[in-house]
Amino acid sequence: MDDCIIIGAGPAGLTAAIYLARYHLSIRLLDSGDSRAALIPCTHNHAGFPGGISGTKLLDRMREQARDFGAIREEKRVEHLARVTDGFTVGTDSGTYRARTALIATGAVNHRPPQMDEALHDEALARGLLRYCPVCDGYEVTDKRIAVIGSGNHGTREAEFLRGYTKAITLIAPLAEHELDAECRTRLEEAGVAIVAGPCDGYAIHEDRLTVQTGEGRLAFDSVYPALGLHMRSELAVEAGAKATDDGCLVVDDHLETTVPGLFGAGDVVIGLDQISHAMGQAGVAATAIRNHLAAERPLRR
Repeated sequence: MDDCIIIGAGPAGLTAAIYLARYHLSIRLLDSGDSRAALIPCTHNHAGFPGGISGTKLLDRMREQARDFGAIREEKRVEHLARVTDGFTVGTDSGTYRARTALIATGAVNHRPPQMDEALHDEALARGLLRYCPVCDGYEVTDKRIAVIGSGNHGTREAEFLRGYTKAITLIAPLAEHELDAECRTRLEEAGVAIVAGPCDGYAIHEDRLTVQTGEGRLAFDSVYPALGLHMRSELAVEAGAKATDDGCLVVDDHLETTVPGLFGAGDVVIGLDQISHAMGQAGVAATAIRNHLAAERPLRR
């Protein structure tokens, strides 16, 4: 039986693995290989990397660090999690494991633009023509021509946020018509944001711009931000009895423990901020709480 099984190997899961392995605990990290961090071409707001670092390179370094301290990482997809008398059982696509505690670090998934081809999506993302996190990379689109795909209050807020970087902002409805109340329209007009009807489709890359077919013709942008929301990957924890908010975020206490004793959460599955630094900070807190939880059950001694 492992001391802790970590489900998810993005920045949160890997940070927790490093901490827990350095507490001389037996750690198993289950990695499905689909961390959103791997999609980051280059992050410039991660402290300690003045020239920026790609998501894949950052994950590689963190995997190496966790491995150096003895954490076991397995490339497996978890399909089932259950609370049992002495801990947890974790079922994967190739075997079942047992652990005294578990940490959910499964993150979230961005809702992608409808009708966008996957290969085009990945190329646009790699070239900075498609972006998901204005907090992370709004600086990179300073004074450029930007589109936000979205509507309602969420789309309005993202357009307003990006207005701090450029005055050339267009809000495009993902479907035929915008769902904007009078207040949203007033806020957009005051911010100087252009409002364009959908549907938004026919994506293509042309001369270093992403072009989009809209209800008002084809438009070209230096970068496009989908503001279509997130799906929190909290199903495994909920299946094990943990409570989640209406939008799928896990309910945790100050030490990142869920409503199921011994089951912890960290990263975007707890609060979808899309921030590596925040996920890593939560993982440090959760890992220390896990160590103390295990020590309360029986002394941890060399």
